[in-house]
Amino acid sequence: MEKIVYQLVLPAYNQRFVHSIYYEAYEVIVVKGAVEERAVELGEYIIEHNATVRAAAKKFHISKSTVHKDVTERLYKSNPQLYAKVKKVLEKNKRERHIRGGLATRRKYKGF
Repeated sequence: MEKIVYQLVLPAYNQRFVHSIYYEAYEVIVVKGAVEERAVELGEYIIEHNATVRAAAKKFHISKSTVHKDVTERLYKSNPQLYAKVKKVLEKNKRERHIRGGLATRRKYKGF
């Protein structure tokens, strides 16, 4: 994995004098390759466990939108064969989501 470090200068506000602005330098580290690796790991997890986007997000401690972007856009570019398998699982989950929603409602009100 290749690390790239950028110097980023952002305006920051002085706490005493709100109208005066100074600039602080921040280092932003971009790790190339980590995103593609994460997309592959997410894809493999979804296929292996027949998992939903929500379950994968919970397992990897990232947002659902990140999981969705990784497995739909990034995985398509980096590993099209794995993308095709993940797409089948996600489409199956989408077809069944109304059933899972109904079961969740039932558990909520019936105490199952």
